[in-house]
Amino acid sequence: MDYDIKDRNLKSLGKKRIEWADQHMKVLADIRKRFEKEKPLKGKRIGACLHVTVETANLMRTLVAGGGEVRLCASNPLSTQDDVSASLVEDYNIPVFAIKGEDNETYYKHINSVLDMEPHITMDDGADLISTLHSKRESLVKNILAGTEETTTGVVRLRAMAQKGVLKYPVIAVNDSETKYLFDNRYGTGQSTLDGILRATNTLLAGKTFVVCGYGWCGRGIAIRARGMGANLIITEVNPVKAIEAVMDGFRVMKGVDAAKIADIMVTATGDINVIDTPHFEVMKDGALIANSGHFDVEINKKALKSLAIKIKELRPFVEMYQLKNGKKVYLLAEGRLVNLSAAEGHPPEVMDMSFANQSLAAEYITNNFKKLERKVYKLPEDLDYEIARMKLASIKTEIDTLTEEQEKYLSSWEIGT
Repeated sequence: MDYDIKDRNLKSLGKKRIEWADQHMKVLADIRKRFEKEKPLKGKRIGACLHVTVETANLMRTLVAGGGEVRLCASNPLSTQDDVSASLVEDYNIPVFAIKGEDNETYYKHINSVLDMEPHITMDDGADLISTLHSKRESLVKNILAGTEETTTGVVRLRAMAQKGVLKYPVIAVNDSETKYLFDNRYGTGQSTLDGILRATNTLLAGKTFVVCGYGWCGRGIAIRARGMGANLIITEVNPVKAIEAVMDGFRVMKGVDAAKIADIMVTATGDINVIDTPHFEVMKDGALIANSGHFDVEINKKALKSLAIKIKELRPFVEMYQLKNGKKVYLLAEGRLVNLSAAEGHPPEVMDMSFANQSLAAEYITNNFKKLERKVYKLPEDLDYEIARMKLASIKTEIDTLTEEQEKYLSSWEIGT
């Protein structure tokens, strides 16, 4: 079996952690049991470019249980958990191409190693696999039935491709499922981002001025969690509707440069480029921490920060001190990469349970429906989204009401008024 990982001897720790996560991913476990019996993915090759975590390991196990042949590479150079890679290779016989801290050349070499299997289905997080396939490995497109995309950043890229008419096969935007973005993006990103900041710095959040750039679902999650730990929150936004929402949620809203002047901690979660840039660095307080929770390391202008620095030094794992020409020190976390997966373990398994249930059912949906799909970005059908929600409720032993026949009739009629 072809693979490229850091150390096979890390397998024991990896397997224990995978099994621990599996106990908290009951929806995915139920899907795996059904897949083992029905084999809906039999004969399908699935090329996956995802964060190599314990939760992803259980997704890979589920796809294999369904009869799929899988290969996995990292969707970010710093998000790989090397013990998980080792266990997937050694204990589960799943080819993995991922090493935490790999350079850019190795990162794309690993993506190409996954594409070498000539997949029928692509499974992406950030769309690097799909973009590589479209730009460098176009000859493989003829084999592909469809793909899936996990995150907001990737969906934005794919919609741009579809709009320009260059997307060569259909893609299911898993990120658009309510059981994904309402929970993974909000509660998962919120908790894991703070986890990454705290593991990297051991700083006290209570009383700190904490700035969140972007008030999408990820930004909302970070803000509510930081407020819950006693921080004073400021939101920066470019979208007027989201800005009003942040104000009415009880947060201060101001321009980024103004917020940078008083920020103790500044975190980006926008999916856009150079959100924190030279004007922000120049006015930051001495000792400010800056971090990114977006998928790519483009939200903090690292090149500009480096040009302003007279000294750069690593003080702790995932903490670099930049001493600026004005005498102040700014601390960059996790090289400006997604701090929750670089400096911590990423989202808790209970949240990823629903996200990866979506991925599993999307792969099954593609297998059964690919002939009907055009070269567009699709949302997973609502009935599957709701089924995942029902399965999650059952797994946490929570019951809800159902509509009576009378109530259903009322909601579908127009005749009954006051």
